[in-house]
Amino acid sequence: MLPDISRPHYHKFSHSLLSLAIIAAAIYLGQDILVPLAMAGLIAVLLRPVEQRLTRLGMHKVIAISLSLLLAIVLLAGLTVVLSMQFSDFTDDLPKLRDNLNNVYNQARRWVRSEYNVSYRDQEKYLKQAQSETLGNLQATDTIGVVAGPLGTLTLLPIYVFLLMYYRPMLLLFVVTLFPDKHMVRVREVLFEIKAVVQSYMVGLLIETVLVAVLNSVGLLLLGVQYAVLLGVIGAILNLIPYIGGLVATALTVLVSFGNQPDLTMSVGIVGIYLLVQFIDNNVLVPLVVASKVRVNALVSIVGVLIGGALAGVSGMFLSIPAIAILKVIFDRVESLQPWGILLGDQTPEEAGRNLFRLPPRRRKRLIVENGHPEGQVPS
Repeated sequence: MLPDISRPHYHKFSHSLLSLAIIAAAIYLGQDILVPLAMAGLIAVLLRPVEQRLTRLGMHKVIAISLSLLLAIVLLAGLTVVLSMQFSDFTDDLPKLRDNLNNVYNQARRWVRSEYNVSYRDQEKYLKQAQSETLGNLQATDTIGVVAGPLGTLTLLPIYVFLLMYYRPMLLLFVVTLFPDKHMVRVREVLFEIKAVVQSYMVGLLIETVLVAVLNSVGLLLLGVQYAVLLGVIGAILNLIPYIGGLVATALTVLVSFGNQPDLTMSVGIVGIYLLVQFIDNNVLVPLVVASKVRVNALVSIVGVLIGGALAGVSGMFLSIPAIAILKVIFDRVESLQPWGILLGDQTPEEAGRNLFRLPPRRRKRLIVENGHPEGQVPS
């Protein structure tokens, strides 16, 4: 039997941490290039079944990809038109909304003065200080880049999607040939599983968003909230940002509704509607509709969303969950990275039928021989 010349554990652990740090630095420094490519990759995987269906009908590959992309653009344009019609009505009521919010602001100032004995002058000083800090942060950024960045991304995104779908076989062949022939079967399995995970996640997320938009809109219509459809759809889109988007959607809807109809009862009703929709979404829609083949635990999801936001903003938050799912597929297939896969997963040792403090018989016997511990006294 050959001696075990494997690297020490701390070498593997330090190399894993170094690799993760390099990936994080690359995402942060190259987010302007990598984030649109990642978004295009998700859309390309989502449109792949449509392209396959059209190709089976006898269409040329270029025509099938173009029609799939055109269908996505038409659906997105239709949603934009519907939202813009609602938004035009909303802008007409902006003066009324501004007056109501000013009244609420004045009442809040009077309440702060009476309860905490803070004069109006001190309140204005604190507000001006906060405004100056905010404006300083905004001025520190490149205004042209802030405006041109999203426009450039929207222009490049369809091009990226088309090219990724067209050159898909070449890209897959490149990934497969990166590894030795002895690993080819495992690499193919990883690629197939990643495609299945991303595809099921994206399709499920699309269905979930439509259902959440319907539930939000119906609930707000029953309460008599103005712009119920607009706010319901915006809430569903914000819900794409895990855990954080729901809070932002609730606060935005309460603010707009309170500005139009300063009624505390309606605000409480809106919070109740959104809590109910979130409960249905988390306990019914996500398990049944999204049904990802790789499940990620809530702690890692929240931390991943925050890290994604720190690295690449809102786009990073949206991309964090599929990125973590892809990493888990890879970690589960690479022996040295399997502990990281356990960390990302949501299966506890009890659910897996494993006992952390009870060693397998074969390993227990080996430890007894090596360390000379009496039977039953092997340290856990």
